[in-house]
Amino acid sequence: MRLAAVDLGATSGRVMAGSVGPGRLEVTEVHRFPNGGVRAGSTLYWDVLGIHREVLTGIRKAHHGGALSGIGIDSWAVDYGLLDRSGALLGNPVHYRDTRTQGVMERVLRSVPARELYDITGLQQLPFNTLYQLLSEVDTGRLELAETMLMIPDLLGYWLTGRIGAERTNASTTQLYDVRTGTWATGLAERVGIPPRLLPPLRDSGELVGTLLPEPAAEHALPELPVVAVGSHDTASAVVAVPAEPGTNFAYISSGTWSLAGLELDRPELGEEALAANFTNEGGVDGKVRFLRNVMGLWVLTETLRTWAARGRPVELAAVLREAAGERPLVSVVDIDAPEFLPPGDMPSRIAAACARTGQPAPESRGQIVRCILDSLALAYRRTVRRAAELTGRAVDVVHVVGGGVRNELLCQLTADACGVPVLAGPVEAAALGNVLVQARALGADLPDLAAMRALVRATQPLTSYVPGEADARWAEAEARLIEKTGTRT
Repeated sequence: MRLAAVDLGATSGRVMAGSVGPGRLEVTEVHRFPNGGVRAGSTLYWDVLGIHREVLTGIRKAHHGGALSGIGIDSWAVDYGLLDRSGALLGNPVHYRDTRTQGVMERVLRSVPARELYDITGLQQLPFNTLYQLLSEVDTGRLELAETMLMIPDLLGYWLTGRIGAERTNASTTQLYDVRTGTWATGLAERVGIPPRLLPPLRDSGELVGTLLPEPAAEHALPELPVVAVGSHDTASAVVAVPAEPGTNFAYISSGTWSLAGLELDRPELGEEALAANFTNEGGVDGKVRFLRNVMGLWVLTETLRTWAARGRPVELAAVLREAAGERPLVSVVDIDAPEFLPPGDMPSRIAAACARTGQPAPESRGQIVRCILDSLALAYRRTVRRAAELTGRAVDVVHVVGGGVRNELLCQLTADACGVPVLAGPVEAAALGNVLVQARALGADLPDLAAMRALVRATQPLTSYVPGEADARWAEAEARLIEKTGTRT
């Protein structure tokens, strides 16, 4: 069958046409468009209407290339739109990198202890969690006007089908979802001042959201196609396509603008040490738990390239990666997850400042700067994967890297070196593949479980293996140096 996978990232969106059948799994990009924050006044927004327009354009292109059987949508997490009683959108969704949540998390933790929050939601403390974003709107009056909140994939699905609901994998990233019961934490919402009416009915991945409304179908010459709830958090879809062998103790890194590194569990890990390590328990497809930490990811590298281009010195990624490969390793490392690397801006200057604060040589050439970024990112992967293994008592035999970061061969090799276990890189299009696999099963394909889906990925997708070098002592020394200088500890 032929399916449309709408896969939305923080810097670009695309619609992929996927084909699934016995011994067959492939996706082809049919439409790509830029995405990102739009600043209006002091606020950073998403252009969600523009995203909706591009999504429909992509679905039309996909269908006109061959009749579609279904549509699925995945995207980044935590951001949302508010609808009023008539179903109208109350303004553009605000970007998670906006500064409106400054101080909100600290205010909540004074009234709801971190231990209690974690016991309910199992979620990593991040200042842009949906809970804190919603509370930042209390004084605007928008919560009083709102009837419901929809996460980005659910909002787009609503505009396609007219059906309101919240798919669980994305709902689990809000810090308003009870990770033990799989229901909304309405008592927590009331306690912090969020109206429970905002929390829409929950749906599982694989459920039918609805069929395409007559108006968009007619406007884009489409039939009234089914829209399927996939793992609507893009990482949940990506983890579906991790080509893990049955019985292996694997870790995964979904590598893109953000990197999400962790383990797949059958039940949440909510102990004191997991709380202290700031690990998150997010929902996965088929009731799995994604036990992971957010790592800053390739955002810092992307912003570095953008900064150079804005200064009139553009550079191709492939060229600067070759320069970085020739630089001495681990000369300087930074805490890649430090707050100063979250907002857009001049990353080379921030990296130099971080090195100066910690008494390390500031990288000067482009190759040195990129090597510092990649060494620091691999070091963060090492800390996260090893800490996840410690917290769960599971040894890690292999690290699966999926997503766009698979194309960065230097980073994949550094990840193997840093983690001290083999890295199996691929597939690149993991989120889109996971999206179409869940759709295909929902629409009748013989893919009864994750093992069957992953077997099809292994049989059809190119994978590259990276063997760790004998450099663990250097990585351990760099880790100890970073802890000493910054206090960074996972």
